[in-house]
Amino acid sequence: MFEVVIEPQVIRIGQHCAVSFHRTLRLPDDGRTYPLPPGLGVFPLLRVETYADRLPPAWRERGGACIAMYQREALWLGFHGASWSPHAVKIGLGEINALSGQPFDCKLCDAPQDYVIVPEQPWLDGIKTGQGVVRQFVAMPLGLGYTVEAALTGHERYGGIEIAVFAAKPGRFPDTPPPAVEPGPGPMAMAGLRGSQAQPMGLGAGGVMQQRIYPDPYGLEVWDQDNYGRVTVHILNSVQYCEVTGEELPPTPIDAATYTAHGLPWFDLYDEARGDIAPSTLLARPRPSPSGMRNAASPVKTRARLRSPRHRSSACVIDAPGQRVRRAGASNATVPTLAMSVKRRRRRSGVPITSV
Repeated sequence: MFEVVIEPQVIRIGQHCAVSFHRTLRLPDDGRTYPLPPGLGVFPLLRVETYADRLPPAWRERGGACIAMYQREALWLGFHGASWSPHAVKIGLGEINALSGQPFDCKLCDAPQDYVIVPEQPWLDGIKTGQGVVRQFVAMPLGLGYTVEAALTGHERYGGIEIAVFAAKPGRFPDTPPPAVEPGPGPMAMAGLRGSQAQPMGLGAGGVMQQRIYPDPYGLEVWDQDNYGRVTVHILNSVQYCEVTGEELPPTPIDAATYTAHGLPWFDLYDEARGDIAPSTLLARPRPSPSGMRNAASPVKTRARLRSPRHRSSACVIDAPGQRVRRAGASNATVPTLAMSVKRRRRRSGVPITSV
């Protein structure tokens, strides 16, 4: 079993795989498809054991970490790994696999593929609902039926995020970096709420964005399904954060003028040559978020003026000058490479990038 180490900005699972949690704007749930939004900072991580006496018994039993989210925020996961030591990673929302819609467990499946490969998959922004698209991870109170867990199970017991990281079988990949390997964006350096009336938080399905989930290039037989590490990340709202820590939740940097004020770009990938796993029919069920239903009737152009110029394509309704859209993997020397684009998205989010 892998050792799980929870640091202030990252969860490290094993020696060569880590996951960070990034805040971003909620996309309108208006039936349109948007490009990837930028990172607007990392969510700080709290260790469950540090605040165990102030957290629900079920959270203490599961352990792990907590993040605090405002409902105006959305979340994306950043994956960090070594190119010479890939890992298979499963993501669950409550009891539900974020890619297949099936119950979450610690077994890998390739029909359909219910995991990502790190570092090939640099980030995950939502649940897999269509070919080449995901629906954004957004914070929702439990008990109202808006979480993915509620949509597919009829109940909301857990909320939060489940992460399981699997190693390859011995001998499949090197144990140490090859002598001439180029450093990549590896893991960061190691360095019941009592009387609460606040509702626990889970993740719902928000607006639609372009994102491919790359097929496993190695095959299911490569992974050692008995050698893995697992961690749970619980979600607090602002009231719960205050009750748990005794401090007010720091203000979110996200408001209507965020993109305009910071000149932040959208992110796109030149990944036309890469595949995309089949979408789940189960994950097409979650209800639109309340904010999404309100947005559907409001003018998109009004919201666009409050945020930033947006990229326009046949599958997207965002207007943006070409230089505001950061692309990766293109051969043109003026276009950033994938590694540089990954670093920019992470660096804007405040996560240090180090080599493995």
